[in-house]
Amino acid sequence: MPRWLPKAMVLALALYACFQLGSWAFHQLIGLLLNILIAFFLALAIEPAVGRMAARGMRRGLATFLVFFAVLAVGVGFVVLLGSMLAGQIIEMVEDFPRYLDSLIDWINHTFQTDLSRVEVQDSLLRSDWLRKYVQNSASGVLDVSATVLGGLFKLLTIFLFSFYFAADGPRLRRSLCSVLPPAKQAEVLRAWEIAVDKTGGYLYSRGLMALISGVAHYVLLQILAVPYAPALAVWVGLVSQFLPTIGTYLAGALPMLIAFTENPWYALWVLVFVVVYQQFENYVLQPKLTAKTVDIHPAVAFGSVVAGTALLGAVGALIAIPAVATLQAFLGAYVKRYDVTEDPRVHGHRRHGEAVLARVQRALRAKKEKELAAQAPPPDGA
Repeated sequence: MPRWLPKAMVLALALYACFQLGSWAFHQLIGLLLNILIAFFLALAIEPAVGRMAARGMRRGLATFLVFFAVLAVGVGFVVLLGSMLAGQIIEMVEDFPRYLDSLIDWINHTFQTDLSRVEVQDSLLRSDWLRKYVQNSASGVLDVSATVLGGLFKLLTIFLFSFYFAADGPRLRRSLCSVLPPAKQAEVLRAWEIAVDKTGGYLYSRGLMALISGVAHYVLLQILAVPYAPALAVWVGLVSQFLPTIGTYLAGALPMLIAFTENPWYALWVLVFVVVYQQFENYVLQPKLTAKTVDIHPAVAFGSVVAGTALLGAVGALIAIPAVATLQAFLGAYVKRYDVTEDPRVHGHRRHGEAVLARVQRALRAKKEKELAAQAPPPDGA
């Protein structure tokens, strides 16, 4: 056995063990890494506001705290207002449930010539096996729901703490990062940082603008249908549909449908139709144009980046995909050499008229010549 073989085997086993340990650690910490990534983009989003306040002489820590406090106050106020509204509507819907059930039973009896009564329906529901199993599963799942809620609150706290540190200690973080790089690389890192701040801010601006448009459109519909709490519902639809990826659209439309159902079941159907139609308009017309204008990327690239981000990181990837791709595109654009485009009609999708005529003439002459050659060809033997 060669002398180097045992050492090579030990080294290979050590490298394999290190790889397995690193893979295990990465999978254990992937949740924390995603939270840090979200916190970093959140810090980039509030960087312009913190920077303006710090430029006027305020300490960055205090400026960051004030920005977060304003965002938290607005969020808590909105949740409290919406929660009180929703609780009142649920109580009203529960009180009116017998009336809805009577109207449904009357419609069924009139349409299908049946003889149902509310008492029979209630007894059959209360004595059904699926209701008993549902209550048992709900009772056993209370602890799971509580653990999920506590885990979500812990994740939110982690994200806010990291984003606070990133925003408050932004200059120190940039100096620490640049201190281990040569001067040329330091300039590139700082330029990439500024581009990321601009693109993230532009993305949030586009989302805010789409939230405003969506809220106004749904407010007009709810006012026409005379649905109560139309302003609060419009704000709910605008914010949730734009800032909660993937499932935000369905959550945003479900609440107005529920409130409209308490007024008139047909109103809920109208709200559903409007939500579906408006969502198609937003996905294929409004969102690509606004997003491409504010973050300066092509609509197809914006749509593809969201799809790719969702496939890689789920809801987090869908939320940060567009600003990340816009930042990368703007950063790499400085290294792409561009030339002046020649003044040719074909650039705009138009062929030159002379070339088109010449091509048709050449095709006609070629076809005529082929016909003449075919006519002059001798007949095959035995014909």
